[in-house]
Amino acid sequence: MKRTIPTAALGLGLIAVTATAQDMMRHVDLSSPDMVSAEMTRGEVEAALTMATDAAPADFTGKRLSGLDLSGLNLSSAIFRAARLNKTKLAGAKLDRAVLDQAWLLGADLTGASLRGANLFASQMARARLDGADLSGARVAADLTGASLVGASIADARLGADMRNQSMGLMRAVLKSANLERLNARGADLSRVNLEFASLKGADLTGASLKSALLGGADLTGVTVIDTDFDGADLVSAKLIAPIGLDQAKNFAKAKNLDRLIRE
Repeated sequence: MKRTIPTAALGLGLIAVTATAQDMMRHVDLSSPDMVSAEMTRGEVEAALTMATDAAPADFTGKRLSGLDLSGLNLSSAIFRAARLNKTKLAGAKLDRAVLDQAWLLGADLTGASLRGANLFASQMARARLDGADLSGARVAADLTGASLVGASIADARLGADMRNQSMGLMRAVLKSANLERLNARGADLSRVNLEFASLKGADLTGASLKSALLGGADLTGVTVIDTDFDGADLVSAKLIAPIGLDQAKNFAKAKNLDRLIRE
């Protein structure tokens, strides 16, 4: 039997269970009303946005907004801390500088959304769709297992672990089995990020950091790696076929399991 965590405890749970903050789903009943229902309508969300100011942005902290169609809305700077947005439609929405820390966006549709400079810390985004989304400059320490970011941009975004501040455990992005084909990751911090079995076909990693990243089984076919830092990256069983600029990559010789890399 699945154990249900009360609404008020969801946000605290993500903080209290620090060592497993990115594996909370096994402790939550994902079929409960708290995770699949909405307590506001689109009209009420729009009304809250109308009342918002630069000094007091719209605040949806802890709100149940799952399944709503919020496509195309300007939600810039809005606060969604610990909110539930599971399967919510946010296609084309503007979420620049929005706070989505500890939010639940399982299966959410963010196709073509703009999340420039947004904060996604300890967010649950498994199977979310972010094709063509713009996360440039965002702070992303979210679980994006199985998510789709085809043609998306994480240029200059910070997805890696901040080793100066790990009181909550190793908090970094998890992109295991994600579809990252044609991803723009120029200048992105992907240090210690879990990219196991992810598809990065045709991705641009120019100037990105893959320090100590997990790339086991990842498909790096046709990836651009000019000035990409591979120091300590685990490439066991990864496909590195027809890479662009490998001779200009940094610390490639310091990557792990180079002898188990698939080159053809």
